[in-house]
Amino acid sequence: MKTGPASSRPTSSIIGLAVPIWIGQLAAIANPVVDTAMVSRYSVTDLGALAVAASVYISVYVALNGVMQSLAPTFGQLFGAGKFPEMGKEAKQGVWLAIFLSIIGSLLLSFPQPLFSIAKASPEMTEKATLYLRILAFSLPASLNFLVYNTLNNAMARPKMVMAIQVTGLLLKIPLNTLFIFGGWGIPAFGGPGCAIATFIIVWLELLIGWLILRYNPFYRILHLFGTGFAWPNWKSLKELLSLGIPVGLNYFIEVTSFTFMALFIARIGVNAVAGHQIVANFSGVLYMLPLSLASATSTLVAQSIGGRRLEIARKISFAGIRLSAILAIIVACAVWLGKDWIISLYTSNETVAANAAPLFLFLCSLLFFDAIQVTASYVLRAYKVVLAPTLLYVMTLWCIGLGCGYMFAFNVFPDYIPPRITGSSGFWFSNCISLVILSVGMIIIMRKTEKKAEVQFQASLQKQDTAVK
Repeated sequence: MKTGPASSRPTSSIIGLAVPIWIGQLAAIANPVVDTAMVSRYSVTDLGALAVAASVYISVYVALNGVMQSLAPTFGQLFGAGKFPEMGKEAKQGVWLAIFLSIIGSLLLSFPQPLFSIAKASPEMTEKATLYLRILAFSLPASLNFLVYNTLNNAMARPKMVMAIQVTGLLLKIPLNTLFIFGGWGIPAFGGPGCAIATFIIVWLELLIGWLILRYNPFYRILHLFGTGFAWPNWKSLKELLSLGIPVGLNYFIEVTSFTFMALFIARIGVNAVAGHQIVANFSGVLYMLPLSLASATSTLVAQSIGGRRLEIARKISFAGIRLSAILAIIVACAVWLGKDWIISLYTSNETVAANAAPLFLFLCSLLFFDAIQVTASYVLRAYKVVLAPTLLYVMTLWCIGLGCGYMFAFNVFPDYIPPRITGSSGFWFSNCISLVILSVGMIIIMRKTEKKAEVQFQASLQKQDTAVK
């Protein structure tokens, strides 16, 4: 990518890169949205099973996805420095990383009973949720390997083909879901687990398409991915990726499990309560794709600038990204609040489930601004390869405050002090809002300190070079 436009017009550069990323991410997140909407019309029991199983799957997948995201700043900095063959070598190690992680993840998905015991779900719900996860265990290797192609393209500012593949997957999702959820053409109705069968087919097809593009598109020849012999695991490279990826994976895991355990604990309240929570949590995932795409684009441009040793430009890009994310979050929050009843009607016609979902939209709209700030700042920190401090901050806010206090509110541990309006499902959402306010402030402080430290180190390196020349 040319660096001039990013330095002179950082906001427009972020938007230009973020739009295709956003569309692709919307297509990806639309898959579970379609699952929820279609299964809700099959049965409430299947919707409850989907809520519990999807929470477990997302926890595992997002944690492993976070580890794979160590490739993003690595690719970005190498691309900014013009080290294209090195990018190819790291991509091959990324494939090995995906293979090793998929083995771990598939085992976790195949034996989810310890987590299901928290939800205290009925035997029928547990059976359907277990089948759902065991089918997805076989799709995980394809999902993680596709992330190598995804992060490589985003780091090179070429997200449009990734977008096209993900949109194609979404278009296939609806007919495949219809076939496997409701049955047809001699195939029995699987209900909720039918979603997993459709996902299995789609993700392996997406991986095949990505591989063919890398193999035959002339643009990628600069990376020397093919024709250079078989690459065995490079343990030094994998160790470096893991040292960056494990904290990022923990960030993802903490963020998602704050919702996972919300679903598991809310399941104790009842199937209608967890179904209502699932609708709002699912829609919040859709909304999250906008700041996430802006954060990804911002991080890519910041990483490229760091690799090219243009730290002042990196600082301007990070500020522009956070400002843009915050403004759009306010606009989206207002639109969602005005259309909340219509949004709920898209998910369910069950009045009881809708009544459980409606109060949660107040908390959803309240947290969007702070969530946008924290995710953009955290992605900027990843571009600098700073991951430990954000992880500790995630633990303190999302787990200790968001989940811990949420449990006390939801189950009215102190009935004399907790208002009724923030008990039940609302208690978890209220506590999550408070945690995100603290998290966003903390992330901004860490980001500013990191930028100043990087500039000081860069100036010191320049002085050493001048001294050596003299």
